[in-house]
Amino acid sequence: MKKLKNKLFYLYSFILYVFLIFIFFHLSNFYIKPVADAFIRARVTSNIYSDTNIIEIVIDDVTAQKYDVGDTYVLTTDLLGYFSKYATPKAVGADIIFTDFKDDMVSVPKYGAFVKQVSVMDNLVSAISPEEDVIGDDKSFIEDFKKKHALDVNIKTNKPLKTQFAGIESSSAILRNKTKHFGTVRVVSSSNYIFDYTNIFKVKDGFYPSLPLKLYLLSHNTNKVNITDKYIEVPATGLKIPYKYKNGQFLTPIRYYKLMRMGKYEPSYTHLVLPAYKILDTYKALESGITPKTHPEKYQMKSNDSLINPEIFKDKIIVIGGNLSGPSADVLRTPIEDRHPGLDIIATTWDNLENDTQIITSPWYVSFILFLLLCIPTFILILKKQFVKGLLLVLLLDFIYLFGIFFVGLFGFVTNYSAPLVLQFVTTVFAYTFKFLNENRNKEQIKTAMGKYLSKDVMQNVVKNIDNLGLGGKRAVVTVLFSDIRGFTSMSEKMAADEVSMILNEYFSEMEPIIRKYNGIINKFIGDAVMAIFGEPIQDINHPKNAVKCAYEMLKKVEYLREKWMFEGKPKFEIGIGINTGEVFIGNIGTENRMEYTVIGDTVNLASRIEGYNKVYKTNLLVSSTTYNYIADCADVIKIKEVQIRGKAKKMDIYEVLRIDTDKN
Repeated sequence: MKKLKNKLFYLYSFILYVFLIFIFFHLSNFYIKPVADAFIRARVTSNIYSDTNIIEIVIDDVTAQKYDVGDTYVLTTDLLGYFSKYATPKAVGADIIFTDFKDDMVSVPKYGAFVKQVSVMDNLVSAISPEEDVIGDDKSFIEDFKKKHALDVNIKTNKPLKTQFAGIESSSAILRNKTKHFGTVRVVSSSNYIFDYTNIFKVKDGFYPSLPLKLYLLSHNTNKVNITDKYIEVPATGLKIPYKYKNGQFLTPIRYYKLMRMGKYEPSYTHLVLPAYKILDTYKALESGITPKTHPEKYQMKSNDSLINPEIFKDKIIVIGGNLSGPSADVLRTPIEDRHPGLDIIATTWDNLENDTQIITSPWYVSFILFLLLCIPTFILILKKQFVKGLLLVLLLDFIYLFGIFFVGLFGFVTNYSAPLVLQFVTTVFAYTFKFLNENRNKEQIKTAMGKYLSKDVMQNVVKNIDNLGLGGKRAVVTVLFSDIRGFTSMSEKMAADEVSMILNEYFSEMEPIIRKYNGIINKFIGDAVMAIFGEPIQDINHPKNAVKCAYEMLKKVEYLREKWMFEGKPKFEIGIGINTGEVFIGNIGTENRMEYTVIGDTVNLASRIEGYNKVYKTNLLVSSTTYNYIADCADVIKIKEVQIRGKAKKMDIYEVLRIDTDKN
């Protein structure tokens, strides 16, 4: 039986873990990524401060109140003019795609001025967006665009780099030709969260950098990258950017920074930010000959100074973009902010590249190891420990696990911690189910085993009142039956012990079903004697008649056994049965540590002594006068008058039952 249990345990464990491993490889690619990544990135990796070498220039609502933001070209020309003529940043990124610009617009002064301003800026990176289809009238510019603006890529991987992108959304041919550098600004969301940034897009067979990556490459005077199995490498700086390739996108997790509350500017930013109107005001002042008095080293971004010293932007990275209120606001949902400015996401991505603070996502096998380290102990704890203790230990295990995840997260190492937790929950359900089924099976086995020592009805009564089990009982009127084998002592002296045991076992095996048939329970075996009770715990109003019917059938069965044993060469024997009906105390007798369900009282003693008179009167079945009163209408008896019963002061009548009508109730 123990071997069978072990086999079932191993089989169940094997099936469970095959199932869990199957789920794992689905969860690792599919399971609610926002839950895992948002928790880690929002609570751990955001607690680092951002680089002050990048400054965001935002076209906000205040700028819209002072300037005509609808005339984008005039406003952008002035902003770029400020950084071209007066400030000396390393690079300027414009998060604006001028898709409405047409070649014939150049003849208009304000558009011509814009094109001229763009053409003189060698450090300007303009925005483009990869598209699934070729768009616009000019469908032949992709190859030419690739020659001028694609990355110089050295591919060192055998991965199939398939792409879904065939076109690029950009400005007109004249404006494209005048612009020196381009970077993509398309973002990828997962369940409305921005977790990754595409640092490189593959369009047809060309590779194009994101706006942040292009700003990084431009500031380091390089356009060369290596693409390996795991990283985008920049040989000039030694930077390694981890990525996951997906249909033309080289996705890299974004490590967000601590929010910097910038006064009235909402939503919040994680990098230094200035409203565009201050740049425009300063540009006009400079063009008029007015020099800002603000000292560069003392200037604070929260300052109310209307004019800004251009020296502040020396050797900085500048990103320009819009963030006007309303349904078209350039805000996205990120782990640290529900309305996170798109411009700030660009700055954050550049910051990750510049300072090499990118999140390092663990490979699948790390999560797999965590899954095993979490689920196997959980399974064992639940099976080996009691419910409350096991559950507390599992929770302690979860606490240690999450603490470890947080700790490594402080250093930018992120793993899909949620998949192991989900699988642990599944393991917990399976383990408790297995334990429940196993305990039920054990209980049934125990009940079956104990039923061989106790009556099944007594066992059921014990189980029913398991919470109130204790000493005590009640008074009840029952019928007690004693049977005894005649000449058993002399017979056992002539036979081997094992032979005696075999005869007794066969005899008891034949008697037990008969007693149970008539709603009786065997209270105990006393050597070769049997004591049975009728009326309790099985409720039966006809217990006196059923007890006598049971005795009558027992005698018939003994006749059959006697003939069988004589044929087998075994000694023959007879039995005597005594029956009495009366009040007894029935219940648990003994101590708190060892008790027995039995009956006590004078009724029991009298039944035993009546059985003994079978030897005196050479009879087989004797009943008391109390029992006879219940069976008088269905039994043929011989009255034995005035018998002196040991322990009784008065003589009493007993009755030999010759026959009873078993069909009559």
